[in-house]
Amino acid sequence: MIRAGRKTAGFSQEAFADASGIDRSHMGKIERGERNITLLNLVRIAQTLNCRLSEILAKADL
Repeated sequence: MIRAGRKTAGFSQEAFADASGIDRSHMGKIERGERNITLLNLVRIAQTLNCRLSEILAKADL
């Protein structure tokens, strides 16, 4: 969901990571599911995507 949202918003991975305040390599690992994401980073991502945190969680199909 994060990668799709980033691409829809027109961000490169580097620009999105920078706008979110997250290291680019860490963002790549988050997108690939190689790293667990902290709540703080999830909030940062939601803010950068201009969406609600609940939207991201709902699309994660948890």
